[in-house]
Amino acid sequence: MREHKPAQDRVILPHLGNGASLAAVRGGRSIDTSMGFTPAGGVPMGTRTGDLDPGVAWHLMQSEHLTPEQFNRLINHESGLLGVSETSSDMRDLIRDEATDVHAAEAVELFCYQVKKWIGAFAAALGGLDTLVFAGGIGENAPLVCARVCAGLQFLGIEIADARNATNAGVISTARSRVAVRVMHTDEEVMIAKSVCRVLNLPTGKENPHGQQDENAQRSHD
Repeated sequence: MREHKPAQDRVILPHLGNGASLAAVRGGRSIDTSMGFTPAGGVPMGTRTGDLDPGVAWHLMQSEHLTPEQFNRLINHESGLLGVSETSSDMRDLIRDEATDVHAAEAVELFCYQVKKWIGAFAAALGGLDTLVFAGGIGENAPLVCARVCAGLQFLGIEIADARNATNAGVISTARSRVAVRVMHTDEEVMIAKSVCRVLNLPTGKENPHGQQDENAQRSHD
């Protein structure tokens, strides 16, 4: 069976969890992201709206008499999967209940549709696609979501191997797929710590001049 090569020039990274975003990467550099001025933009998330018509703010302030503080709470803490389902912000709960709860089913469908739409938009921005990488709590642990997101994207060269996807394999695309579809574990805290060390020119796991491992570097590996 032919093995997929490492990520090539055009990569889309859907990081899907309670917070969710996608990035379009060309030649190792991000050229676009689904998030906007705040983390509330982009795809719907656990409790955040995702992209919203600006007119909604005026409408709700007029019809529901929301204060700016109440509107901010609404779009960040009471919307997204929780707002649509009216029961939970946890994708595991929604997948479990979707067969018997129409609102849970609608929340899952909305999430998958919006992620799919962003993948299509970023493929257009990149001029094609070589690699798609799912990460985050949902991306790493919800094969059903990965399958539904990829369904209908065959025109981009995406073909999922059901058996691989069901076991959260590292590569879930078929050998025939023109696009390598991967599932990758991420640790955001470690990456943030490493980035801080790099910006501050601190050692990352090497001995400092006094012969002891730098405390900040050690923390970056914990």
